[in-house]
Amino acid sequence: MKPAMETAAEENTEQSQEKKGCFECCIKCLGGVPYASLVATILCFSGVALFCGCGHVALTGTVTILEQHFSTNTNDHALLSEVVQLMQYVIYGIASFFFLYGIILLAEGFYTTSAVKELHSEFKTTACGRCISGMFVFLTYVLGVAWLGVFGFSAVPVFMFYNIWSSCEVIKSLQSNATASGDQICVDIRQYGIIPWSASPGKACGSTLESICSTNEFYMSYHLFIVACAGAGATVIALIHFLMVLSSNWAYLKDASKMQVYQDIRAKEEQELQDIQTRSKEQLNSYT
Repeated sequence: MKPAMETAAEENTEQSQEKKGCFECCIKCLGGVPYASLVATILCFSGVALFCGCGHVALTGTVTILEQHFSTNTNDHALLSEVVQLMQYVIYGIASFFFLYGIILLAEGFYTTSAVKELHSEFKTTACGRCISGMFVFLTYVLGVAWLGVFGFSAVPVFMFYNIWSSCEVIKSLQSNATASGDQICVDIRQYGIIPWSASPGKACGSTLESICSTNEFYMSYHLFIVACAGAGATVIALIHFLMVLSSNWAYLKDASKMQVYQDIRAKEEQELQDIQTRSKEQLNSYT
């Protein structure tokens, strides 16, 4: 029978080893997390969600404003309604695609981090893995350029709504100062090309324009377009971040593959040297 003090000491030692093992396991798991890819994924999801969600609602509000105040004839804005509906379906596709693409890039970040962390263990990088990493670099570059265009396109409705809002502010300032009438201040939507020149009335002036700016549709659509534009900008930043991370990971994989080739050649040479020494010893023993 062991003394009680020795038994207690052994139990404390085992508990400390278990705690140390759990702590080391947590540190190892946290060390394998690709934090750069994780931040880029969160930023990408947030930007795409803002752009798609706010853009979808803002487009619906814009069509409502045009139908009620600038184009009373349905045939005049029928093409615009079809284009807006098509853009909303495109938004659904964009949201689904980037949800999957962000997860794939995050998984690729985990794979590359494991490849770098376990370079000197049994982990082996393959030519297929390096080719996939290079393909992601190219695809992310193309998507980044495309989203620059989306960001510029999303700024157009913000500019249009800002012009309408600034005209309403001028009308309000003239009415408050009683210096002149605001009936001569007009906004013609037809000049932007979203409805034909034959659309009636096509423009709004004075108090009519001010009443349009006071509607909930205008207020919500204006601010939602601003948020959608900001979401597109955040997505561009996320893709640039992804591009830097992927380029760095691809370079690490390339260096890791060269290191593996060097280690394989070195191991082969050492094995050949051992074989030569073994044969030399055998021949020497046979002579003696």
